[in-house]
Amino acid sequence: MDISRHVQVVSEEGRLLARAAEEAGPDAKVPTCPDWEVRDLLRHTGMVHRWAAAFITERRTEFRLGGQLPDLDGAALLDWFREGHATLVDTLTTAPPDVECWAFLPSPSPLAFWARRQANETTVHRVDAEAARGGTPSPVGVEFAVDGIEELLLGFHAREKSQVRSAIPRVLRVRATDAAAEWSWTVHLSEGSPIAERGATAAADCEVSGQAARLYLALWNRLPFPEVTGDRSLAALWRQKSGIVMR
Repeated sequence: MDISRHVQVVSEEGRLLARAAEEAGPDAKVPTCPDWEVRDLLRHTGMVHRWAAAFITERRTEFRLGGQLPDLDGAALLDWFREGHATLVDTLTTAPPDVECWAFLPSPSPLAFWARRQANETTVHRVDAEAARGGTPSPVGVEFAVDGIEELLLGFHAREKSQVRSAIPRVLRVRATDAAAEWSWTVHLSEGSPIAERGATAAADCEVSGQAARLYLALWNRLPFPEVTGDRSLAALWRQKSGIVMR
């Protein structure tokens, strides 16, 4: 997926998130993030949107912590979220392709990184908002889901911060059943950071599989794994240890 498509996802998913949050109300519990109410979700995501945009607009080349969460609630909090979301979309749309700023995962460019990262950030939290509201969730496209799985496995969990580790070397296969045949991944687990490769490059001890959108959300711990074969303890290990630390 290219930058423009990722920016389109940021735009669409942010609007869906705001709509679901408004319908749910600020007091609604977020079942996919048990410690949160909808107000916490809006404050967090709105802060992240502003944090991401600032790296681009201010040409920040070093890591900085996100800003303070606002002491807002109700309609004022929704307005604040929508304002930050609109600023992020505008920033990603108008920034020069060769803008130099800090990024924390491999990418063709910093702008490509931030567009992709915020597309996934906003989509996952849109799912959270819709879970709080209840009802039929909005779909996640196959192409985007596959791209998001790539970011998670080959990006986030390739870092030293990943806690998905095994004292005994094991192999986890991830397979999207509704995507092209090459969209499977082999994740080598050991005492070090996971090493993920595209394709079925080694025999697997466990395979998690399903439609790309459900698999994407399961890997982000928003849904159960659609199907698990082999040693189920590896799927359980993922659920227990795969929480993301931003940096």
